[in-house]
Amino acid sequence: MLTVEKLESGYGESPVLRGVTLEVRPGQVVCLLGRNGTGKSTLVKSIMGVLKARGGKVGYAGRDLTRKAPGERARSGLGYVPQGREIFGQLTVRENILIGLEAARGRGGRRAAGALQPEGKRGEEASKAASKRGVGSEGEEAPKAAGKRDEESEEAPKAAGKRGEESEDASKAAGKRGGGRGSDEIPQAAIERFPVLPTMYDRRGGDLSGGQQQQLAFARVLAAEPELLILDEPCEGIQPSIVDDIRDVIRSIKTDGRTAILLVEQSLEFVRSVGDYVYILEKGSVAWQGDMGALGDDVVRRYLTV
Repeated sequence: MLTVEKLESGYGESPVLRGVTLEVRPGQVVCLLGRNGTGKSTLVKSIMGVLKARGGKVGYAGRDLTRKAPGERARSGLGYVPQGREIFGQLTVRENILIGLEAARGRGGRRAAGALQPEGKRGEEASKAASKRGVGSEGEEAPKAAGKRDEESEEAPKAAGKRGEESEDASKAAGKRGGGRGSDEIPQAAIERFPVLPTMYDRRGGDLSGGQQQQLAFARVLAAEPELLILDEPCEGIQPSIVDDIRDVIRSIKTDGRTAILLVEQSLEFVRSVGDYVYILEKGSVAWQGDMGALGDDVVRRYLTV
């Protein structure tokens, strides 16, 4: 179970989160709502360690993760699909998914409790390979796959060289993880819900449509078989048919009953179709919480209507 206790965080001198407390239980879909600028993305970044907490506590499965690095949180069972997808645009679909496997290293499988593992040599090599991947297809800074580095750390190095060099590094990193095995190393759990992806293994991520990139972002994080899945506005800017696919994926994960989901989403219709429990943020604090059935029109008008 994820527990967040009196969490405080922000950017520079500006506080954003002001004592947020919430919990997410296994098999539960917890939805995080609020108007723009209320701290939703800041909260999930702080849970993943992308943004350092200034106070409070983040705990998962009985372990205190508050001071742990993003990669350690990912290896402890947390998976993160950030807002805007942030796939590696210059790497292939196959390479993007294989990168997601790094988060599972050291966990000994889906349900291994295990202690958090140090990076070690393989982690250093994978980190070097990831850092060389540089910018995406539109020149933006490369995302930090699965568990992201702190935003206050130095900016990721820019890509030095062409895609061939990047692909070679990715292949080396994948080989380290999979004992040198090839594309069959991609777990079925990562792609079974997205049958279009295997037909695109050799295409660059940046050449996919927005909806296909979102499917790839899901597959990348599912490759690590996370026990807690954090989704930051997964339906933003994609076509309705892909939104329906994502809804089906969330329902399928929920039915499986082993993975908890923390969902940030603007669409009330979508939230009501998949969610169990709701937290509404206002000015960086929890203003309302309750079962999905209690989210009535009066609550929507008070806290969500613009």
